[in-house]
Amino acid sequence: MKITYIHHSSFSVETLGAIFLFDYVSGELPSFPKEKELIVFASHRHSDHFDRSIFRLAEEYPSVRFILSKDIRMSENYRKRIGIPEETASKITYIGKNQKLSCLVNGQPLFVETLASTDEGVAFLLEYEGKSLYHAGDLNWWTWIGETDQEYQDMTRRFQAEMEKIKGRHFDVAFVPLDPRQEERYFWGLDYFMRITDTDAVFPMHVWGDFSVIDRLCSAPESEPYREKIQKYHSNIF
Repeated sequence: MKITYIHHSSFSVETLGAIFLFDYVSGELPSFPKEKELIVFASHRHSDHFDRSIFRLAEEYPSVRFILSKDIRMSENYRKRIGIPEETASKITYIGKNQKLSCLVNGQPLFVETLASTDEGVAFLLEYEGKSLYHAGDLNWWTWIGETDQEYQDMTRRFQAEMEKIKGRHFDVAFVPLDPRQEERYFWGLDYFMRITDTDAVFPMHVWGDFSVIDRLCSAPESEPYREKIQKYHSNIF
């Protein structure tokens, strides 16, 4: 797999037969091979995870498909108003929380599952060509200093309930939030995910341009069991 960081929570993953593009909103895209199918995922409608510009990819990549969280669903009138052609709209599949879908991509089965985000939308789990991927979207342990005990308990319950669904699962690659805005709790969600799953490589994301938070995690004693699996990068260079 060839993995390229694009911006914020957006990555592309190129395999032998397909390219997967996650949560694109801005940034320079790689030049994707036209002979491979392009599957564009959007985990939810927040402006740092979804932008309507993704639909312009249909002009350059006729075989593109879009798999979007149901909270992004657009009516026919709205699509016409913002200029999304019917042909492009026909390439959109909406998926909800805790759902599954499958399709053929370049003759190979693609299996997609979702989890419920602790914010908006979904997290994506993919199986393709014998590889397994996880993109969290905004599924994270969003706990903050100063919140009430009720807020903490509710978030903790919801996050751990979703993680329990993938306990022991193997992922070749995972993309998981590591948000410095959470102060000393910045690593809680990623740490929990790495301890409960069997993940070979994890790409911290949602770092708001503060790539030093990745080094901070690698230096933290809590990351010792999985430190070598943390992928360091700056811009699109790993």
